[in-house]
Amino acid sequence: MAERTKRTEMLLGADAVARLGSAHVAVVGLGGVGSWCAEALCRAGIGRLTLIDSDTVDESNLNRQLGALHSTIGLPKAGALAARLRDIAPDADISAVQARYSAENREILPGCDYIADCIDLVSCKLDLIMTAISRGTPVISALGTGNKLDAQGLCITDIQKTFGCPFARVLRRELRVRGIDHLDVVFSSEPAHRCEQSETPPPGRRSVPGSVPWVPAAAGLLMSQHITLRLLDKGGDGVYNI
Repeated sequence: MAERTKRTEMLLGADAVARLGSAHVAVVGLGGVGSWCAEALCRAGIGRLTLIDSDTVDESNLNRQLGALHSTIGLPKAGALAARLRDIAPDADISAVQARYSAENREILPGCDYIADCIDLVSCKLDLIMTAISRGTPVISALGTGNKLDAQGLCITDIQKTFGCPFARVLRRELRVRGIDHLDVVFSSEPAHRCEQSETPPPGRRSVPGSVPWVPAAAGLLMSQHITLRLLDKGGDGVYNI
């Protein structure tokens, strides 16, 4: 029993740890949600992780992103987080891809066992979901966590059961147009709070959401739970058979 995964093995068993060690998960988008999801997957014993993000660490990321440290400001998010995860699990295969996933850039997405979709832009998110479905690769998508304060409002559900979330409404509509009625998502039922705008939105965004550390972190941890237990065939329809 390896010391690093001993506590996991005590709970899930040696066969489960071996299965996780042979699994490959791609985490696309390494912000407040994706960074926590990636680290939890690594600590759970996933043997191969592909981390995809085009952005660099900014000082404004320090309040919520695991890879954001004063020592990593200006570095690629994918590379900074990969270095952190290699320090946690030197025996794991951690790949960093500094690129934005998009319809024009699908080749950066590897063949894998599961995809954690932590992308903010709807167009890129839709293409990632459709690409995953076309490949037969399971995917779970994060919905909005910005301008939210209560992590207890988060849950794993089907996108058809979401409500009150403009991001979810747009995604539901666009997926329905493409013939997709069901998708696993991490969703918050909390209404968004008003947020003072103190930053210029990047291209493709109308505003910059406010954030606190615990809401996106909790969403990322829920995604890692879902992926890990599904890889072990311990979860179905939101019920985890532990």
